[in-house]
Amino acid sequence: MYFGKSYWKTQEQGIQKEWLLANGIGGFSSGTIIGMNARRYHGLLVASLTPPVERHLILSQISERVVLDGEEYYLHSFRTHDFAGHGEYHLEAFHLNNGLPEFHYRIGSTTIKKRICLRYGMNQVVIVYNISNPGKKGIIQLMPLVNFRNYHYLSFHQYMTFTADADGRKIEITPYDMDTKISIDCSEGKVFIKNQCFFHNMDYYYEHERGLNGTEDHFIPGFYEIGLDAGDEKTITVVCSIVDPITSLDGESIINDEIKRQKALLNGFPEDQFLRMLVSAADKFIVYRRSTNSKSVIAGYPWFTDWGRDTMIALPGLTLTTGRYDDARNILRTFASYEKDGLLPNVFPDGTGDPAYNTVDASLWFFEAVYKYYLYTNDIDFIDNHLLKTMLNIINSYKNGTLFNIRMEKDCLISAGNSETQLTWMDAKAGNWVVTPRHGKAVEINALWYNALMVMAEIMRLTERNGDEFSALAAKVKKAFIEQFWNERGNCLFDVVGDHEKDDKMRPNQIIAVSLSFPVLDGTMARCVVDSVHEHLYTSMGLLSLSRSDPQYRGIYAGDQFARDGAYHQGTVWTWLLGRFITAYARVYKDKDNIKKQLESFYLPFHDHLRDACIGSISEIFDGNEPLIPRGCFAQAWSVAEILRSYVEDYMPLLN
Repeated sequence: MYFGKSYWKTQEQGIQKEWLLANGIGGFSSGTIIGMNARRYHGLLVASLTPPVERHLILSQISERVVLDGEEYYLHSFRTHDFAGHGEYHLEAFHLNNGLPEFHYRIGSTTIKKRICLRYGMNQVVIVYNISNPGKKGIIQLMPLVNFRNYHYLSFHQYMTFTADADGRKIEITPYDMDTKISIDCSEGKVFIKNQCFFHNMDYYYEHERGLNGTEDHFIPGFYEIGLDAGDEKTITVVCSIVDPITSLDGESIINDEIKRQKALLNGFPEDQFLRMLVSAADKFIVYRRSTNSKSVIAGYPWFTDWGRDTMIALPGLTLTTGRYDDARNILRTFASYEKDGLLPNVFPDGTGDPAYNTVDASLWFFEAVYKYYLYTNDIDFIDNHLLKTMLNIINSYKNGTLFNIRMEKDCLISAGNSETQLTWMDAKAGNWVVTPRHGKAVEINALWYNALMVMAEIMRLTERNGDEFSALAAKVKKAFIEQFWNERGNCLFDVVGDHEKDDKMRPNQIIAVSLSFPVLDGTMARCVVDSVHEHLYTSMGLLSLSRSDPQYRGIYAGDQFARDGAYHQGTVWTWLLGRFITAYARVYKDKDNIKKQLESFYLPFHDHLRDACIGSISEIFDGNEPLIPRGCFAQAWSVAEILRSYVEDYMPLLN
């Protein structure tokens, strides 16, 4: 994927496209196509010290200075409060080549190609420079900007205590008198150590936009100087590592190994560029978790960790459509082992301690993930031996009542929470303000409840057990669901049914009732829901979280945290819901003459989006107002997963 100078006529334009690498253990590398850090989360190495959490910024950037015949040139783009470094002036092209970022610089006839690669399964970044210098004699200096701070925070030089020593060309950096050491090595050149040297006031545009402090300092341990003679063709490799020893400075070989790994992920997939890009994007979210010794799912980059709800929703798209069945088994078995009182973890802690269980829907999405696993693998033995007990515990706990006031009411529907708890996926809370109070009987929770009972009945049948009690209860749930949730006036579903009132806000949660493996709605009612959602909530990038006609609608997700939380589920567009909508649409209009063409139109905007925001991935959310600016996490697991799942399950069968 190629981008040229028209994409960075200004630095403000240049930072609108970002790139991301992930190392499979929670660490990552990210930045912009002009090489300028615009977030506190940007950096060449953000390491995960306790995979996939305890993430720390280690190497922010390498600042390159080139001297040719006495003239100085700087390749590093940056901003401080009173100065801008315009390395992008020398940038001719940015490529995302085999999933890896490449920066192509030119100074006169001298060309420099810079490539970045993470070593998979290691906290180690490799930067490779290929230099062609046909005419002028000179040098290139490579100055690493180092840090050691939690990736959510910022560092200031007066509080930074670093020491640096050189062993040959290897620089060993000790932060804060710790036992931990950061290692930087270079394949050639001379090393010069600096004492108490800092890069001051690096400024991050997106942090200011989010209403946060966005200026920090970095430690400069020294620099490498490499001579350039006329006619030189040089390859220079710089490696930065923490925890893992540096075992190779053969950057070309390391890059080739990563390219081979990424290409292997695509073996067996058709030559469908859109599909293959989504499969590659999915790989970045599947990570190893040390505390459970198993695989997990990072909910989103750059700031989320692994969440139970997100994992269950994303699992079919990330692991099943991609053929990663071992990963699916691993994740399902792990979450099943952490079931407590019928609940699955909402989130694992960043450090030690017990998971949090404050979610009503993670356990119910588990049933959908399990059933999808069966449909893809036919592996009923795994479900019988490792998951069935957990499934029964969840059903019984929801029937009899469990934590957070989650319980089955007399009408067989599930009620959950109170005015102070946020248990559904619409869980934004700004201070003491519960932005979207949805305690009581939420529409998607009861659609998931019906689906769980039907899945349970089917699994019991497949394991040669009697599941009649589950199908009988499901029939009661379906009857009560229609009686309680059908909104005759709106030709759609109520969002929440309380003890004394029904919430008729037009929200997208109702689409879940038509899109699960066992939909609680069918026929005319199902079609009415799809049509209503299409009419009032559909946008090209996802579904609005609240109709634009609602007085509480907020169409711009921007400002400080209070403003952003207030808009999060009050109009902001969510992409993951579009996958659910497409499935529902394909189901109710499966006999429509132009169904293939209609589904194509739903995916077409993402062909463009994969070249925007985080290149090769899909953003978490978008503004509700046009032009639907991407916001939130620049790469979100369930956004990628649900577009991928629906593409494979709903669209690709129409091609045969």
